[in-house]
Amino acid sequence: MTRRYVALPVTAALACAAGLAFHRVFGYGPVLPVVAVAAVVPTLLAALLAGRADRPWPLWTSLVLSVAAWAGTAAVTVLRPVAGAFPDAVADALLSAWKSILTTLPPVPADPRSLAFVSALTWLGAAGAAELALRTPWRIAPGLPPLAVFAVALLLGVGGPGSNAVLVASVAVLLAALVLVRSPDAGVRRALTGVPVAAALGGAAFLLVPHVPVGAEPYDPREQVQAPPPQTRDGVSPLDRVGGWLLSDEVLFTVRASRAADQRLVALDRFDGVTWTSTARFVPTGGRVPGTGGDVARRPLDQTVTIAGLPGIWAPAADRPRRLDGLDAVVDPGAGVLAAARPLRRGLTYRVESATPRWDPDELLYADTADDPEARAARALPWGPGETREPVQLVDFRKFAEAATDGSSGPFQQAARLAERLAATARYDVSAPPGHGYRQLDYFLGTSRRGTSEQFATLFAVLGRTIGLPTRVVVGFRPAAPLGGITEVRSRDVLVWPEVKFAGAGWVPFDPTPAKRGKSKRADVAAGESKKLEQAQKDAAARPGDGAGTPPSAAPVPRPAARSGHGAPPWPVLAGALAAALVVGYLAAVLAAPVLRRRRRRAGTPAERVAGAWRQALDAVAALGLRSARTLTAHEVAAFGAERAGDAASGDLRPLADLANRARFAASPVTAADADRAWTHADRIARLAAARTRFARRLHPRELRRDRQRAVRAPRTHTGDDQDTSAAFPWLTRRRAPTRKQ
Repeated sequence: MTRRYVALPVTAALACAAGLAFHRVFGYGPVLPVVAVAAVVPTLLAALLAGRADRPWPLWTSLVLSVAAWAGTAAVTVLRPVAGAFPDAVADALLSAWKSILTTLPPVPADPRSLAFVSALTWLGAAGAAELALRTPWRIAPGLPPLAVFAVALLLGVGGPGSNAVLVASVAVLLAALVLVRSPDAGVRRALTGVPVAAALGGAAFLLVPHVPVGAEPYDPREQVQAPPPQTRDGVSPLDRVGGWLLSDEVLFTVRASRAADQRLVALDRFDGVTWTSTARFVPTGGRVPGTGGDVARRPLDQTVTIAGLPGIWAPAADRPRRLDGLDAVVDPGAGVLAAARPLRRGLTYRVESATPRWDPDELLYADTADDPEARAARALPWGPGETREPVQLVDFRKFAEAATDGSSGPFQQAARLAERLAATARYDVSAPPGHGYRQLDYFLGTSRRGTSEQFATLFAVLGRTIGLPTRVVVGFRPAAPLGGITEVRSRDVLVWPEVKFAGAGWVPFDPTPAKRGKSKRADVAAGESKKLEQAQKDAAARPGDGAGTPPSAAPVPRPAARSGHGAPPWPVLAGALAAALVVGYLAAVLAAPVLRRRRRRAGTPAERVAGAWRQALDAVAALGLRSARTLTAHEVAAFGAERAGDAASGDLRPLADLANRARFAASPVTAADADRAWTHADRIARLAAARTRFARRLHPRELRRDRQRAVRAPRTHTGDDQDTSAAFPWLTRRRAPTRKQ
């Protein structure tokens, strides 16, 4: 087997590793068999079509046959379950699958057309790598097509579950192995030397990739793709249903969970002066819902929801959903709101894995409001449709909010005091007229002073925006305590609450609705973390503030101690450690290389040892300024060295040159004594050269690139036709003028 075929298993493994990077899009299960077939088959086909090294098959023949082979393989494997015309399925896979991948949150459902897209990319990378390995002499060229496939997979998998650290390490090892097996002087000794280097490279990649510092969030192409919004066949906003729900007692859905939690339905963040709507960008999901980030600790909660009489498309779930099973839905990555692709039906059951927040009151007390684009948009207060000047109600709202929060120490205390003032200003009444525009809220605050959570929450959101708090409104349910692990969520359990966005903590809910009266029998007591949060807000509202927006110096609240654990060290430490390791490794390599080279050159037969001594002398003369010795005779090299190093070097260079010529041309072989004498001269020359060169010159990378000595046997005749000594005796490679026959 020639060297070009030896590289094919490496290229196939590279293509397989590149294709497996799609695991962040689909998961390993669906991708593994598809990628294995797409990496191996084109490699075998390229090997069969390679032909002789000097007369390979035309490239176009290999390309045509490879395309036909992919179509046949796809027809009996990944595209076999697809109904309809096969050409249409192929066209859909190659032209449209990437769009569905970009408009779906990973993990993407393993649709045959999407997997066919992965198969085609991996096949292309494997075929290109194999053809380059068979047709080009460039060592790294066959690794470029798999690297391109790897880059596409990384791009499409941004934000997906899992990590590519193992695959990055594997690709690094395989690239090193590819360079190794395609080296002209590849052999067992070189392999034994290169394998540890490749393994060390892979290990370093595996350890360092998870901690590589980045200056910003990775580029996500999904942010550039606008998915169509869900078809809202239910034209009524959940906020407009609140009044009707409160006057009935219908079971809307049931929840099986280990503990009670508020059920969120929809988040509304845009107010036009009349109605609240959502700016959510919904995208399809294969089940995963991205997290919010931030520093808030969260507690997992599994829920099984069964729909009863709940209308519309909005699917209830505890904040915040992380995974959804059993429901074809779209999701808003920003708010975590779930919307069914079709209207909810009675008896529909789905499972939600959520992570409920566990707020730290001390952190919230001194938290500042967020200032990201979403938060800035959540401070807007439009004048209303068709209005040309600010509504007079906003002036009154601003005065009320400023009076309610006067003397507050920070945004959290502002929000807590505003909620407390609202709860004390008006009373809860399920028979109050609905509405949440400027006029209805002004009537609610200034005249009737009775309303439902719809008015209390929306008024809080408007008042908060007048004093700079980023607010939104959430419609959900706070059901009674579960019985036997199952909670019946009834229409009377509906609740509207406002949320304020804080830096690092995200959206924090508040409850300005006072004690419940009237016909509603909704549970008044929050459970679990919601109860703790409400108590923290009450404590913050009652706490005296200094009015400066900073913690009071008289009675400071101790901040939580810094968390100590086994987390990853900060990236500057990792970067410094990596730089130090690289410097130490380089110094060790550049200083050890001459020692190892000298040891290797002293081994072998007397002729090989003489050749090694001469190569050692050539290295020393090169350090004195000799650029190349391939066009010089041995005595010309000796003359140059004597000129640079002085007469002391001449006394060793000329005898060593005589021994080198004798080892190459003499009819009688050199003896062991001649080899010892040659190395005595070489060691003296090396010491003289070292004394005349700076130490920094010995650290130059050229010390790692010195040509290695080739095995040279003692010639049996003066012609030396039975051996290749050009590496040991470079002066023999110069051109000689041809002689004419007499």
